[in-house]
Amino acid sequence: MKIGYARVSSGEQNLDLQRDALTAAGCSMIYEDEGVSGVARRRPGLDYALATLKQGDTLVAWRLDRLGRSLPHLIELVAALQDRGCGFVSLNEAIDTGSAGGKMVFHIMGALAEFERALIVERTRAGMTSARTRGRHLGRPRALTGAQLRKARDEIAADRETTASMATLLGISRSTLWRALKDQLS
Repeated sequence: MKIGYARVSSGEQNLDLQRDALTAAGCSMIYEDEGVSGVARRRPGLDYALATLKQGDTLVAWRLDRLGRSLPHLIELVAALQDRGCGFVSLNEAIDTGSAGGKMVFHIMGALAEFERALIVERTRAGMTSARTRGRHLGRPRALTGAQLRKARDEIAADRETTASMATLLGISRSTLWRALKDQLS
């Protein structure tokens, strides 16, 4: 049995084109998500479509981008379908994982996705290393400036303020102040 899945991101978009294509492709049931972004983790229509599929069934989508959040997500979905004995068809891209050629195209896409992911990791690491060598602070912005930290240290050391009262004055928690003071000593 062919199960269709259609999705549009906004209320202004229309599902009619996808419905017509899925019906013409022989889908006996069509599940839909309307006004749901492709990056959304929870898509009720897709969840129902996946739950409906049985061994030997085929999930049909109008285009690849209607199904997956990203290429790795799409590959993960199709691999899960194959593990369950189900196929996948993308009408626009003419991909059918029920055929040898469709499987090959999908595996090539998987290899490209893995390569892309490795390149992103390499570029990110190189950028972070470069930023560190230029003295840039990475991550969350510091809660205190150097001047605030020096003032807090001096006030606490002179017993004019307690750690708790100084943290309240600075609008931070005691543990944040303690950590900052400890890091300054390191």
